[in-house]
Amino acid sequence: QVQLVESGGGLVQPGRSLRLSCAASGSRFSIAPIRWYRQAPGKEREWVATITSGGITNYADSVKGRFTISRDIAKNTVHLQMNTLKPEDTAVYYCYCDGYHWGQGTQVTVSS
Repeated sequence: QVQLVESGGGLVQPGRSLRLSCAASGSRFSIAPIRWYRQAPGKEREWVATITSGGITNYADSVKGRFTISRDIAKNTVHLQMNTLKPEDTAVYYCYCDGYHWGQGTQVTVSS
């Protein structure tokens, strides 16, 4: 299936913000739930956030109150606004939609 493309990662100091983007083609992207995951070195993949086609959102406890997931239907794009970043947020971030191949992810490094 169509690949998902993540972008927006980088190196940032603790307390700063980043905005990640996930883009794809295909109609399913606009009707299926979209999820963000992250994976730190040596750790299992961790679910971060979900948004449904109806705009319902859900977050992992570790990011609740700091991260916001949103979607732009017209552009087939999902975003993850990450505020008050912590070193523990350091990971490769991936978006996921059923029926699509995983993308390469985008690296987020939170360090002073």
